[in-house]
Amino acid sequence: MSGPKYGKYGGQFVPEILMPALEELEEGYEKYRNDPEFLKELDYYLKDFAGRETPLYYAKNMSKKYGVKIYLKREDLVHGGAHKLNNTIGQALLAKYMGKTRLVAETGAGQHGTATAMAGTNMGFQTHVYMGAKDTVRQRMNVYRMELMGATVHPVESGSKTLKDAINEALRDWVSNVENTHYLIGSVVGPHPYPMMVRDFQSVIGNEVKQQILEKEGRYPDSIVACTGGGSNAMGIFHPFVEDKDVDLVAVEAGGSGMKCTEKAALHSASLSVGEDGVLQGARTRILQDKYGQILESSSVSAGLDYSGVGPELAYLADIGRITPRVANDDMALKAFHELSLMEGIIPALESSHAVAHVMEAAESGELGELVVINLSGRGDKDLEAVRKIDLGE
Repeated sequence: MSGPKYGKYGGQFVPEILMPALEELEEGYEKYRNDPEFLKELDYYLKDFAGRETPLYYAKNMSKKYGVKIYLKREDLVHGGAHKLNNTIGQALLAKYMGKTRLVAETGAGQHGTATAMAGTNMGFQTHVYMGAKDTVRQRMNVYRMELMGATVHPVESGSKTLKDAINEALRDWVSNVENTHYLIGSVVGPHPYPMMVRDFQSVIGNEVKQQILEKEGRYPDSIVACTGGGSNAMGIFHPFVEDKDVDLVAVEAGGSGMKCTEKAALHSASLSVGEDGVLQGARTRILQDKYGQILESSSVSAGLDYSGVGPELAYLADIGRITPRVANDDMALKAFHELSLMEGIIPALESSHAVAHVMEAAESGELGELVVINLSGRGDKDLEAVRKIDLGE
Protein backbone atom coordinates (compact mmCIF):
# COMPACT_ATOMS: atom_id res chain seq x y z
CA MET A 1 0.00 0.00 0.00
CA SER A 2 1.40 3.41 -0.92
CA GLY A 3 0.14 6.89 -0.16
CA PRO A 4 -2.36 9.09 -1.98
CA LYS A 5 -1.59 10.75 -5.31
CA TYR A 6 -4.48 13.26 -5.47
CA GLY A 7 -4.85 14.90 -2.10
CA LYS A 8 -6.23 12.17 0.14
CA TYR A 9 -7.28 10.04 -2.84
CA GLY A 10 -5.54 7.52 -5.07
CA GLY A 11 -2.65 5.36 -3.90
CA GLN A 12 -2.12 1.61 -4.16
CA PHE A 13 -4.34 -0.47 -1.89
CA VAL A 14 -3.58 -3.90 -3.31
CA PRO A 15 -2.25 -7.30 -2.17
CA GLU A 16 1.54 -7.54 -1.89
CA ILE A 17 1.59 -9.96 -4.81
CA LEU A 18 0.53 -7.13 -7.15
CA MET A 19 3.10 -4.56 -6.00
CA PRO A 20 5.92 -5.80 -8.28
CA ALA A 21 3.58 -5.62 -11.28
CA LEU A 22 2.51 -2.07 -10.40
CA GLU A 23 6.12 -1.02 -9.85
CA GLU A 24 7.08 -2.53 -13.22
CA LEU A 25 4.19 -0.71 -14.90
CA GLU A 26 5.07 2.62 -13.28
CA GLU A 27 8.71 2.26 -14.31
CA GLY A 28 7.69 1.29 -17.85
CA TYR A 29 5.33 4.23 -18.20
CA GLU A 30 7.90 6.70 -16.89
CA LYS A 31 10.45 5.25 -19.32
CA TYR A 32 8.30 5.42 -22.45
CA ARG A 33 5.78 8.25 -21.89
CA ASN A 34 8.18 10.81 -23.39
CA ASP A 35 10.17 8.43 -25.60
CA PRO A 36 10.23 9.83 -29.18
CA GLU A 37 9.85 6.40 -30.82
CA PHE A 38 6.92 5.45 -28.57
CA LEU A 39 5.18 8.80 -29.13
CA LYS A 40 5.69 8.61 -32.89
CA GLU A 41 4.09 5.16 -33.00
CA LEU A 42 1.27 6.29 -30.69
CA ASP A 43 0.53 9.26 -32.96
CA TYR A 44 0.47 6.92 -35.97
CA TYR A 45 -2.11 4.63 -34.35
CA LEU A 46 -4.26 7.52 -33.12
CA LYS A 47 -4.34 9.13 -36.56
CA ASP A 48 -4.38 6.24 -39.03
CA PHE A 49 -6.10 3.54 -36.96
CA ALA A 50 -8.36 5.45 -34.56
CA GLY A 51 -9.17 8.29 -36.95
CA ARG A 52 -8.06 11.29 -34.91
CA GLU A 53 -8.48 14.19 -34.69
CA THR A 54 -12.25 14.14 -34.09
CA PRO A 55 -14.41 17.12 -35.07
CA LEU A 56 -15.75 19.79 -32.74
CA TYR A 57 -19.26 20.15 -34.15
CA TYR A 58 -21.53 23.17 -33.70
CA ALA A 59 -24.98 21.82 -32.83
CA LYS A 60 -26.90 24.68 -34.45
CA ASN A 61 -30.42 23.33 -33.94
CA MET A 62 -30.01 22.58 -30.24
CA SER A 63 -28.13 25.85 -29.78
CA LYS A 64 -31.06 27.78 -31.23
CA LYS A 65 -33.59 25.95 -29.07
CA TYR A 66 -31.70 26.30 -25.77
CA GLY A 67 -30.23 29.77 -26.27
CA VAL A 68 -26.56 28.90 -25.83
CA LYS A 69 -23.84 27.93 -28.28
CA ILE A 70 -23.42 24.17 -27.96
CA TYR A 71 -20.46 22.31 -29.45
CA LEU A 72 -20.12 18.52 -29.45
CA LYS A 73 -16.67 16.92 -29.24
CA ARG A 74 -17.30 13.98 -31.57
CA GLU A 75 -15.60 11.07 -29.79
CA ASP A 76 -18.44 8.96 -31.21
CA LEU A 77 -16.51 9.09 -34.48
CA VAL A 78 -13.41 7.35 -33.11
CA HIS A 79 -12.97 3.86 -34.63
CA GLY A 80 -15.16 1.53 -32.60
CA GLY A 81 -17.64 4.22 -31.64
CA ALA A 82 -16.22 5.73 -28.46
CA HIS A 83 -13.29 7.46 -26.78
CA LYS A 84 -12.12 4.16 -25.31
CA LEU A 85 -9.69 3.40 -28.16
CA ASN A 86 -7.51 6.41 -27.20
CA ASN A 87 -6.55 4.62 -24.01
CA THR A 88 -6.42 1.02 -25.25
CA ILE A 89 -4.03 1.97 -28.05
CA GLY A 90 -1.79 3.75 -25.54
CA GLN A 91 -1.76 0.94 -22.98
CA ALA A 92 -1.45 -1.87 -25.53
CA LEU A 93 1.48 -0.10 -27.15
CA LEU A 94 3.09 0.37 -23.74
CA ALA A 95 2.56 -3.33 -22.96
CA LYS A 96 4.20 -4.20 -26.28
CA TYR A 97 7.22 -2.05 -25.45
CA MET A 98 7.38 -3.76 -22.03
CA GLY A 99 7.44 -7.23 -23.61
CA LYS A 100 3.98 -8.45 -22.57
CA THR A 101 2.10 -10.94 -24.76
CA ARG A 102 -1.36 -11.09 -23.15
CA LEU A 103 -4.00 -8.49 -22.26
CA VAL A 104 -6.82 -8.73 -19.74
CA ALA A 105 -9.52 -6.11 -19.42
CA GLU A 106 -12.86 -5.39 -17.82
CA THR A 107 -15.81 -3.78 -19.56
CA GLY A 108 -19.25 -2.40 -18.68
CA ALA A 109 -21.03 -1.16 -21.78
CA GLY A 110 -18.68 -3.22 -23.90
CA GLN A 111 -16.98 -0.23 -25.52
CA HIS A 112 -13.74 -0.65 -23.57
CA GLY A 113 -13.74 -4.39 -24.21
CA THR A 114 -14.29 -3.77 -27.91
CA ALA A 115 -11.52 -1.17 -27.99
CA THR A 116 -9.19 -3.57 -26.15
CA ALA A 117 -9.99 -6.31 -28.66
CA MET A 118 -9.26 -3.90 -31.51
CA ALA A 119 -5.91 -2.80 -30.15
CA GLY A 120 -5.02 -6.29 -28.93
CA THR A 121 -5.59 -8.12 -32.19
CA ASN A 122 -3.90 -5.34 -34.17
CA MET A 123 -0.75 -5.58 -32.03
CA GLY A 124 -0.70 -9.37 -31.71
CA PHE A 125 -1.91 -9.95 -28.14
CA GLN A 126 -4.01 -12.74 -26.66
CA THR A 127 -6.96 -10.79 -25.25
CA HIS A 128 -9.32 -11.77 -22.42
CA VAL A 129 -12.24 -9.52 -21.45
CA TYR A 130 -14.30 -9.82 -18.26
CA MET A 131 -17.85 -8.49 -18.42
CA GLY A 132 -20.72 -8.61 -15.93
CA ALA A 133 -23.29 -11.21 -16.96
CA LYS A 134 -26.03 -8.57 -16.79
CA ASP A 135 -24.06 -6.40 -19.22
CA THR A 136 -23.40 -9.27 -21.65
CA VAL A 137 -27.18 -9.49 -22.13
CA ARG A 138 -27.90 -5.80 -22.60
CA GLN A 139 -24.80 -5.30 -24.75
CA ARG A 140 -24.72 -8.62 -26.61
CA MET A 141 -23.70 -7.05 -29.93
CA ASN A 142 -20.54 -5.71 -28.31
CA VAL A 143 -19.84 -9.22 -27.01
CA TYR A 144 -20.13 -10.45 -30.60
CA ARG A 145 -17.83 -7.68 -31.82
CA MET A 146 -15.17 -8.64 -29.28
CA GLU A 147 -15.41 -12.31 -30.25
CA LEU A 148 -15.19 -11.42 -33.95
CA MET A 149 -11.83 -9.83 -33.23
CA GLY A 150 -10.51 -12.87 -31.40
CA ALA A 151 -11.04 -11.83 -27.78
CA THR A 152 -12.27 -14.34 -25.22
CA VAL A 153 -15.22 -12.84 -23.28
CA HIS A 154 -15.76 -14.11 -19.74
CA PRO A 155 -19.28 -13.41 -18.31
CA VAL A 156 -19.05 -12.65 -14.57
CA GLU A 157 -21.90 -14.10 -12.51
CA SER A 158 -20.81 -12.85 -9.08
CA GLY A 159 -22.13 -9.86 -7.11
CA SER A 160 -24.26 -7.41 -9.06
CA LYS A 161 -23.02 -8.96 -12.34
CA THR A 162 -21.90 -5.52 -13.58
CA LEU A 163 -18.70 -3.50 -14.00
CA LYS A 164 -17.30 -3.61 -10.47
CA ASP A 165 -17.53 -7.41 -10.45
CA ALA A 166 -15.86 -7.62 -13.86
CA ILE A 167 -12.97 -5.54 -12.49
CA ASN A 168 -12.59 -7.93 -9.56
CA GLU A 169 -12.33 -10.93 -11.88
CA ALA A 170 -9.87 -9.17 -14.19
CA LEU A 171 -7.67 -8.41 -11.18
CA ARG A 172 -7.74 -12.08 -10.14
CA ASP A 173 -6.60 -13.07 -13.64
CA TRP A 174 -3.77 -10.53 -13.53
CA VAL A 175 -2.58 -11.81 -10.15
CA SER A 176 -2.29 -15.28 -11.63
CA ASN A 177 -0.49 -14.23 -14.83
CA VAL A 178 1.57 -11.14 -14.00
CA GLU A 179 4.72 -12.22 -15.86
CA ASN A 180 3.27 -12.12 -19.38
CA THR A 181 0.05 -10.14 -18.86
CA HIS A 182 -0.87 -6.48 -18.81
CA TYR A 183 -4.13 -5.50 -17.13
CA LEU A 184 -5.62 -2.85 -19.39
CA ILE A 185 -7.90 -0.80 -17.12
CA GLY A 186 -10.53 1.14 -19.05
CA SER A 187 -11.05 4.18 -16.84
CA VAL A 188 -9.25 6.56 -14.49
CA VAL A 189 -9.70 4.11 -11.62
CA GLY A 190 -7.63 1.49 -9.85
CA PRO A 191 -4.23 1.74 -8.15
CA HIS A 192 -1.54 4.21 -9.20
CA PRO A 193 -0.31 4.62 -11.97
CA TYR A 194 -3.57 3.72 -13.75
CA PRO A 195 -5.60 6.89 -13.04
CA MET A 196 -2.70 9.07 -14.20
CA MET A 197 -1.86 6.89 -17.20
CA VAL A 198 -5.44 6.60 -18.50
CA ARG A 199 -5.94 10.35 -17.98
CA ASP A 200 -2.82 11.10 -20.00
CA PHE A 201 -3.83 8.86 -22.90
CA GLN A 202 -7.34 10.38 -22.93
CA SER A 203 -6.10 13.98 -22.68
CA VAL A 204 -5.80 14.01 -26.46
CA ILE A 205 -9.52 14.92 -26.32
CA GLY A 206 -9.09 18.12 -24.33
CA ASN A 207 -5.89 19.09 -26.12
CA GLU A 208 -7.74 18.96 -29.44
CA VAL A 209 -10.66 20.96 -28.02
CA LYS A 210 -8.27 23.71 -26.90
CA GLN A 211 -7.09 24.26 -30.44
CA GLN A 212 -10.44 23.71 -32.13
CA ILE A 213 -12.51 26.07 -29.97
CA LEU A 214 -9.96 28.86 -30.43
CA GLU A 215 -10.17 28.40 -34.19
CA LYS A 216 -13.98 28.48 -34.13
CA GLU A 217 -14.74 31.00 -31.39
CA GLY A 218 -11.48 32.75 -30.57
CA ARG A 219 -11.81 31.87 -26.87
CA TYR A 220 -12.25 28.98 -24.47
CA PRO A 221 -15.76 27.76 -23.57
CA ASP A 222 -17.58 28.93 -20.48
CA SER A 223 -18.39 25.32 -19.58
CA ILE A 224 -17.30 21.82 -20.52
CA VAL A 225 -19.78 19.06 -19.71
CA ALA A 226 -19.00 15.33 -19.65
CA CYS A 227 -20.73 12.24 -18.31
CA THR A 228 -18.96 10.51 -15.45
CA GLY A 229 -18.92 6.90 -14.33
CA GLY A 230 -15.33 5.91 -13.67
CA GLY A 231 -14.52 9.13 -15.50
CA SER A 232 -12.03 8.59 -18.33
CA ASN A 233 -13.84 10.69 -20.92
CA ALA A 234 -14.39 13.41 -18.32
CA MET A 235 -10.74 13.54 -17.23
CA GLY A 236 -9.68 13.33 -20.87
CA ILE A 237 -11.47 16.54 -21.76
CA PHE A 238 -11.13 18.25 -18.34
CA HIS A 239 -7.42 17.75 -17.64
CA PRO A 240 -6.00 20.20 -20.22
CA PHE A 241 -8.40 22.87 -18.85
CA VAL A 242 -7.88 22.35 -15.10
CA GLU A 243 -5.60 25.39 -14.81
CA ASP A 244 -7.98 27.54 -16.90
CA LYS A 245 -10.10 28.73 -13.99
CA ASP A 246 -12.63 30.61 -16.14
CA VAL A 247 -13.76 27.33 -17.71
CA ASP A 248 -16.35 25.52 -15.57
CA LEU A 249 -15.95 21.74 -15.62
CA VAL A 250 -19.22 19.86 -15.09
CA ALA A 251 -19.25 16.11 -14.38
CA VAL A 252 -22.70 14.57 -14.93
CA GLU A 253 -23.39 11.33 -13.08
CA ALA A 254 -26.16 8.79 -13.48
CA GLY A 255 -29.09 9.21 -11.11
CA GLY A 256 -30.85 5.97 -11.93
CA SER A 257 -34.63 5.78 -12.15
CA GLY A 258 -37.80 6.10 -10.18
CA MET A 259 -37.34 9.36 -8.27
CA LYS A 260 -36.31 12.96 -8.72
CA CYS A 261 -32.55 13.12 -9.04
CA THR A 262 -32.39 15.72 -6.26
CA GLU A 263 -33.26 13.01 -3.75
CA LYS A 264 -30.28 11.15 -2.33
CA ALA A 265 -31.98 7.77 -2.46
CA ALA A 266 -32.28 8.08 -6.21
CA LEU A 267 -28.61 8.72 -6.91
CA HIS A 268 -27.87 5.14 -7.84
CA SER A 269 -24.48 5.72 -9.52
CA ALA A 270 -23.58 9.22 -8.32
CA SER A 271 -20.42 8.70 -6.29
CA LEU A 272 -19.22 12.30 -6.63
CA SER A 273 -22.55 13.67 -5.44
CA VAL A 274 -23.36 11.40 -2.50
CA GLY A 275 -20.44 8.97 -2.21
CA GLU A 276 -18.22 8.63 0.85
CA ASP A 277 -14.49 8.13 1.18
CA GLY A 278 -13.44 4.52 0.88
CA VAL A 279 -11.27 2.05 -1.00
CA LEU A 280 -12.48 0.43 -4.20
CA GLN A 281 -10.45 -1.67 -6.64
CA GLY A 282 -7.08 -0.56 -5.33
CA ALA A 283 -7.54 3.17 -4.75
CA ARG A 284 -9.01 5.53 -2.18
CA THR A 285 -11.83 7.54 -3.72
CA ARG A 286 -15.49 8.38 -3.28
CA ILE A 287 -17.69 5.31 -3.37
CA LEU A 288 -21.27 4.23 -2.75
CA GLN A 289 -21.23 2.23 0.48
CA ASP A 290 -23.46 1.40 3.42
CA LYS A 291 -22.78 2.27 7.07
CA TYR A 292 -20.72 -0.92 7.41
CA GLY A 293 -18.46 -0.03 4.49
CA GLN A 294 -20.00 -2.56 2.12
CA ILE A 295 -20.12 -1.50 -1.54
CA LEU A 296 -23.65 -0.68 -2.68
CA GLU A 297 -24.91 -1.90 -6.04
CA SER A 298 -25.14 0.86 -8.62
CA SER A 299 -27.95 1.25 -11.14
CA SER A 300 -28.25 3.11 -14.43
CA VAL A 301 -29.91 2.72 -17.81
CA SER A 302 -26.40 3.11 -19.26
CA ALA A 303 -24.06 0.19 -18.58
CA GLY A 304 -20.97 2.40 -18.81
CA LEU A 305 -22.08 4.61 -15.89
CA ASP A 306 -23.23 1.67 -13.77
CA TYR A 307 -20.33 1.85 -11.31
CA SER A 308 -20.12 2.24 -7.53
CA GLY A 309 -17.10 4.57 -7.50
CA VAL A 310 -15.32 7.28 -9.44
CA GLY A 311 -11.74 8.08 -10.42
CA PRO A 312 -9.65 9.43 -7.50
CA GLU A 313 -8.52 12.54 -9.37
CA LEU A 314 -12.14 13.46 -10.07
CA ALA A 315 -12.92 12.99 -6.37
CA TYR A 316 -10.04 15.33 -5.53
CA LEU A 317 -11.09 17.96 -8.08
CA ALA A 318 -14.63 17.85 -6.70
CA ASP A 319 -13.29 18.28 -3.15
CA ILE A 320 -11.36 21.43 -4.07
CA GLY A 321 -14.28 22.81 -6.07
CA ARG A 322 -12.59 22.64 -9.47
CA ILE A 323 -15.29 20.44 -10.98
CA THR A 324 -19.02 20.61 -10.37
CA PRO A 325 -20.88 17.30 -9.97
CA ARG A 326 -24.37 17.17 -11.43
CA VAL A 327 -26.86 14.33 -11.91
CA ALA A 328 -29.18 13.24 -14.73
CA ASN A 329 -31.62 10.40 -14.16
CA ASP A 330 -32.65 7.69 -16.61
CA ASP A 331 -35.69 9.57 -17.92
CA MET A 332 -33.63 12.70 -18.60
CA ALA A 333 -30.97 10.68 -20.42
CA LEU A 334 -33.56 8.91 -22.58
CA LYS A 335 -35.16 12.23 -23.48
CA ALA A 336 -31.75 13.62 -24.48
CA PHE A 337 -31.02 10.46 -26.50
CA HIS A 338 -34.13 11.09 -28.60
CA GLU A 339 -33.73 14.86 -28.80
CA LEU A 340 -30.16 14.87 -30.10
CA SER A 341 -31.09 12.18 -32.61
CA LEU A 342 -34.07 14.17 -33.87
CA MET A 343 -32.51 17.63 -33.85
CA GLU A 344 -28.95 16.99 -35.07
CA GLY A 345 -29.06 13.59 -36.74
CA ILE A 346 -26.56 12.26 -34.18
CA ILE A 347 -27.49 9.25 -32.03
CA PRO A 348 -25.55 9.50 -28.76
CA ALA A 349 -24.56 6.70 -26.40
CA LEU A 350 -26.75 6.55 -23.31
CA GLU A 351 -23.68 7.51 -21.29
CA SER A 352 -23.15 10.70 -23.31
CA SER A 353 -26.90 11.35 -23.19
CA HIS A 354 -26.55 12.18 -19.49
CA ALA A 355 -24.23 15.08 -20.34
CA VAL A 356 -26.59 16.26 -23.09
CA ALA A 357 -29.52 16.00 -20.66
CA HIS A 358 -27.86 18.27 -18.12
CA VAL A 359 -27.18 20.92 -20.76
CA MET A 360 -30.81 20.75 -21.87
CA GLU A 361 -31.93 21.28 -18.27
CA ALA A 362 -29.35 23.86 -17.17
CA ALA A 363 -28.99 26.05 -20.25
CA GLU A 364 -32.01 28.23 -19.50
CA SER A 365 -30.79 29.14 -16.01
CA GLY A 366 -27.58 30.62 -17.38
CA GLU A 367 -25.31 28.56 -15.14
CA LEU A 368 -23.43 27.12 -18.13
CA GLY A 369 -22.63 30.49 -19.71
CA GLU A 370 -22.97 31.31 -23.39
CA LEU A 371 -20.52 28.80 -24.89
CA VAL A 372 -20.68 25.10 -23.94
CA VAL A 373 -18.74 22.05 -25.08
CA ILE A 374 -20.25 18.60 -24.48
CA ASN A 375 -17.98 15.59 -24.72
CA LEU A 376 -20.00 13.20 -26.86
CA SER A 377 -18.04 10.22 -25.60
CA GLY A 378 -19.70 7.55 -27.72
CA ARG A 379 -22.32 6.73 -30.32
CA GLY A 380 -25.66 5.11 -29.59
CA ASP A 381 -25.57 2.10 -31.91
CA LYS A 382 -24.91 -0.21 -28.98
CA ASP A 383 -27.97 1.15 -27.12
CA LEU A 384 -30.57 0.99 -29.90
CA GLU A 385 -32.05 -2.34 -28.85
CA ALA A 386 -32.26 -1.35 -25.18
CA VAL A 387 -33.87 2.01 -25.93
CA ARG A 388 -36.28 0.46 -28.43
CA LYS A 389 -37.49 -1.98 -25.77
CA ILE A 390 -37.98 0.88 -23.29
CA ASP A 391 -39.90 2.88 -25.90
CA LEU A 392 -42.13 -0.11 -26.58
CA GLY A 393 -42.59 -0.87 -22.88
CA GLU A 394 -41.04 -4.32 -23.21
